[in-house]
Amino acid sequence: MKDTRPVYVKLRDIIAAAILDGTYGEGDILPSVRALAAREGANPLTVAKAYQGFQTDGLIEVQRGVGMFVAKGALTKLRDHERQDFVNNIWPPVRAQMERLGIKPQELLAMEQRSKVEAASD
Repeated sequence: MKDTRPVYVKLRDIIAAAILDGTYGEGDILPSVRALAAREGANPLTVAKAYQGFQTDGLIEVQRGVGMFVAKGALTKLRDHERQDFVNNIWPPVRAQMERLGIKPQELLAMEQRSKVEAASD
């Protein structure tokens, strides 16, 4: 399935994932607009738009002449937002598909556990 979301939204997801997975912790400096644009093959103005959204949301702080930093409390805010998005937007179609296929939540967890075990033994 082709991702039709705007590029700045995709970049925002990349940055959010890096904060959520601990690549960038609170107080850490983020890549410059130019560095992230080069790494992701994006226009610097598009990267700036993605960063601007984070600044507006209070997730990053800009220090003129120094760079952009992950704001204090950003991880908690971002995690809360992503959890709410998951519950409201991602989970409903997954739950509906599970119901169509007759998969119970416990069964799904067992399937996932077996998959982990098989992957570890490869």
